[in-house]
Amino acid sequence: MKEPKQQRIPHPQRNGQGGTDTGPRNIELDLQNPDMLTPPETDHGTVPNMKFSFSMAHTRLEEGGWTREITQRELPIATTLAGVDMKLNPGAYRELHWHKEAEWAYVLEGSCRIGAVDQEGRNFLDDVRKGDLWFFPKGIPHYIQALEEGVEFLLVFDDGQFSENSTFMMSDFFSRTPKSVLAKNFGWTPEQMANMPEKEKYIFQGQVPPPLESDRIISPTGDVPNWFTHRMLAQEPQRFSGGTVRIVDSTTFKASSTISAALVEIQPGGIRELHWHPTDDEWQYYISGFGRMGVFASSGLARTFDFRAGDVGYVPFAYGHYVENLGNEPLVFLEMFRNPRFEDISATQWMANLPPQVSADTINMPRSMIEALPKDKRPVVSLNR
Repeated sequence: MKEPKQQRIPHPQRNGQGGTDTGPRNIELDLQNPDMLTPPETDHGTVPNMKFSFSMAHTRLEEGGWTREITQRELPIATTLAGVDMKLNPGAYRELHWHKEAEWAYVLEGSCRIGAVDQEGRNFLDDVRKGDLWFFPKGIPHYIQALEEGVEFLLVFDDGQFSENSTFMMSDFFSRTPKSVLAKNFGWTPEQMANMPEKEKYIFQGQVPPPLESDRIISPTGDVPNWFTHRMLAQEPQRFSGGTVRIVDSTTFKASSTISAALVEIQPGGIRELHWHPTDDEWQYYISGFGRMGVFASSGLARTFDFRAGDVGYVPFAYGHYVENLGNEPLVFLEMFRNPRFEDISATQWMANLPPQVSADTINMPRSMIEALPKDKRPVVSLNR
């Protein structure tokens, strides 16, 4: 990814306002966040922070990989969703576990096998690769195991206070249960339980699993009724002048009952149009490229944030915002919501479907320009719309 060359060290000054920063400073961060150091003139007032980078999150290192998370602890405004970035080495497991929260996931690189059994004993097993999704409802036990190339994935949970460090794990559960009880429950002897772990295993190394079909178990109650995976990149995108959008919610991925998402790709010079979400906060994850997001918080309040790969953004419910690609390659990111349905309000579509004189009078524009606006929704646009 090529970024514009920095011709000079930036300073917090613009049009005769501000001044130089000669004191201690982190120049690299200033270069990455020019709209925080020198905000656009349209920024105004005090707006909460809506950005945190996985690069600044604590990383937990394990035998078979690593993990890091961004929760409400790291990003206080993010009350509805939390995210985890996890890497498993070839053959490594994220052990058998379950959560009080639902788990939505997007495969960033590599591939893995995932399996689950629901409350009726119906089972599920599938292999997922880059661009695939999975969703496990709350309380459903499952596991993840990396295939031969290893895997990195993003996990999103439907509670901002979720922490990956407080999940329910089989090894932890059994190590905290008297062996006499385990013996009665499973019909095992003390000798057979001699090597059971004494604490949680969490992420640990295993062997690369065999071909999928040889791992399948036929449950007497059958398969889960709603498949827990979805091939997001195989889904035909909506195409617009400024890029593409793929929307996945309960209408296209029935299992995903609490989280909906959109994969947005903005071409250079394009923007994710001025819009807001009428029902839920938005949790964002930036996959590639770099750009900025402007957020309007009502009452004259506005703030601009800069984003690049690995950053997380958050927009509270009903806040107006846009995302602009500032690079020369596509800006790709995920929008996620704690809602089974994806919903947004387009500023352009709103104006185009009102009596044109109303909008023209409101923003002091010729009526003819309002009449020329498209009446259908175009989420990603450029100047040649």
